[in-house]
Amino acid sequence: MDRTPLSRERVRALLRTARQRRILVVGDVMLDRFIWGHVSRISPEAPVPVVEFERESFMPGGAANVARNLAALGCSVELFGVVGTDAEARQLHDLLRDHHIGCDGLLRLPGRCTSVKTRIVAQKQQVVRLDRESNGPLPPPAAGRLHRRLARAVPAADAVIVADYAKGLITNELLHLIKPLCRRHAVWLSLDPKPVHGLDLTGLSLLTPNRREAFELAGLRDTRHASNPLEDGPLQEAAARLMERFQPALLLVTLGDQGMLLCTRDGRPVHIPTVAREVFDVSGAGDTVIAAFTLAIVAGASPAEAAALANHAAGIVVGKFGTATASPEEILASFPPA
Repeated sequence: MDRTPLSRERVRALLRTARQRRILVVGDVMLDRFIWGHVSRISPEAPVPVVEFERESFMPGGAANVARNLAALGCSVELFGVVGTDAEARQLHDLLRDHHIGCDGLLRLPGRCTSVKTRIVAQKQQVVRLDRESNGPLPPPAAGRLHRRLARAVPAADAVIVADYAKGLITNELLHLIKPLCRRHAVWLSLDPKPVHGLDLTGLSLLTPNRREAFELAGLRDTRHASNPLEDGPLQEAAARLMERFQPALLLVTLGDQGMLLCTRDGRPVHIPTVAREVFDVSGAGDTVIAAFTLAIVAGASPAEAAALANHAAGIVVGKFGTATASPEEILASFPPA
């Protein structure tokens, strides 16, 4: 049970204010493709299931899913990233427009394929995932164009979310542009990290690793998994190291079915237990957390209130299959009436 004193009326007020906020999302953009079917036999050619096709669907993925989660909550969103000039780029662009997400920050690069994750699903179980992606660095002229567009957009934003999926867009050069811009214009800066990059993660407002990423960033082995995160010595040590090393204003470690651990510079860590009743699919739950938390903060929430709201949003999306979003109405309904 969520112990944070956050009333439904307070949630309603935060969500109302959130509609007046503008957030930029910068990161690795993808197209999520789902092929749906059912399995009734095993292939005679190899010991694999034969999936009989029923339908397919498409959703914005990666950083585009972060943007989609923000748009579902009603705020103004602009997405910055890179796609190719292929049919998948056009399809993703149409999807983003359908979700009222600004696309002026998307660069189309000839010769670069749009990243696509294709999931084959049968009986609500993922059978296999096929990835087609570009993960090389941007050519200098393209990087320069992206930097100029961001430099123009950041001063008018309330927050920037950097969504790193290790596909080549997020670099130290890009972060060294964004961080001083955000400081100069008092813009909140959140980042969802990928430890394999070795990026300079100092100077952030919010860092949101999951448990595995937190241990990797801290240079520690995860040797224990206590039932109570506040009594989990290795987790507490990893969090303390990240706070000391990177000095974020806030650290939010997502813990799957254990909820979240919120750390601040001047207080003891706070555990926010999960509120999920059913878990069908955790795909994209981290996107929901960073989107909802950041939006709540710039709408005036305290860190504890933002964590509680993000926790409820995540509890809603993991109860759906595939990358999903939580609407304001669903979030409101998840809080008990006064």
